[in-house]
Amino acid sequence: MSKSIKTILGVMLMCVSISALSSVGVKLDTANTDISDNNSLQNGAKLFMNYCSGCHSLSFMRYNRLAEDLNIPKEDVVTNLMFNAEKIGDTINATMPTEGANKWFGGTPPDLSLVARYKGVDWIYTYLRSFYPDDSRPYGVNNHVFQNVSMPDILLELKRTTPKDEFNSKVRDIVNFLDYVGEPAKLVRSAIGTKVLAFLLLLLVLAYLLKKEYWKDVKYGKWRAKD
Repeated sequence: MSKSIKTILGVMLMCVSISALSSVGVKLDTANTDISDNNSLQNGAKLFMNYCSGCHSLSFMRYNRLAEDLNIPKEDVVTNLMFNAEKIGDTINATMPTEGANKWFGGTPPDLSLVARYKGVDWIYTYLRSFYPDDSRPYGVNNHVFQNVSMPDILLELKRTTPKDEFNSKVRDIVNFLDYVGEPAKLVRSAIGTKVLAFLLLLLVLAYLLKKEYWKDVKYGKWRAKD
């Protein structure tokens, strides 16, 4: 086994171990995300950019792709969502400088492009709603899902000023948006998949009728093999 493969396997094992340890004994709530809900995705994008993009990047997502997939006018994307970019073709990068991240958090906050595929939407949904006061932590909060996490409760003000059901709905929109970002092609794939299955079903019916027509002569003795 080559050294590079061993390194990759070691990193994967470490990530799985960290993920398992961070969620030991925690019952995850169901996020019930639906990436076909465009209103939810649009609201999730707005909430992410306002509350999360200061620290976290989405380096696999570009603003123009966001505008196209979520049916957001490009001028609205430029005006309301582009906080740290000059061109609409740029990727979504955190506004926090690396030096500041290292000073305040001891490292750069992770890129969240694939977090929904790695952690799962239920994990993220539960995590964002599981912060609690803890004076022993640098930012005065801890998390039931990920103990001793360095991240502050960035949704605290939203939680204080919003009814519980509405707050949960907003968190679900953020998670739904991250689910979309993890695999944007899922929107196209799902639409194409429905059409492909419908075509195959029609083809099956036609093939069955053709089979009956071919075998009709055999059944009634009209077909004879050549001598």
